[in-house]
Amino acid sequence: MTRPGRPAGPTTDTETLVLTAALQLLLAEGAAALTAQRLHQVTGASRSTIYRHWPTPGAVLAALIDVAPMPPAAPTGDLAQDLHAAVDQLCDRLRDRPVGAFLQALVVAAASDPSAVRLRHRYVSDLLAPFHTVLRAAGVAATDREDAVAAIVSPLLLDALLLDRPAARTRAHRIVDTTAGRLFP
Repeated sequence: MTRPGRPAGPTTDTETLVLTAALQLLLAEGAAALTAQRLHQVTGASRSTIYRHWPTPGAVLAALIDVAPMPPAAPTGDLAQDLHAAVDQLCDRLRDRPVGAFLQALVVAAASDPSAVRLRHRYVSDLLAPFHTVLRAAGVAATDREDAVAAIVSPLLLDALLLDRPAARTRAHRIVDTTAGRLFP
């Protein structure tokens, strides 16, 4: 039995249109541009549709994060090889415009919007998930896992976010080798 009334969510076309425009606005103008009025101006989608499904800029950011994750590859059992693959994936994602710039925009938004802090943490957690998956599959204890991920990923994020340069893939691979050797001497 169908129920009368509005559908539960936007149509796929509307969602794609609005979120694509939102990403472009975010990259060009920052998170403050993610208002229903501005999205309406850019997309032509009705303000009521935008307000109903994405009532705040934070809701738009959350929707963008929902469509962003890449599932981690299944670990092969070779710790170093799997960590090298995770490094390559992260370096590629940080190099590609939307991911690196999106992360920078989340950092800026979090400076003035406490709700964006939670979204930034969620987004970064998605970026770190492949490393955690590999280390968990290798039986690395949680504390050692956190330290290993921080050692490997921190320089990459420093390059991409603060130094505005490509992530140093070669250095990250050296850190992977050192970390893997420390975890499994």
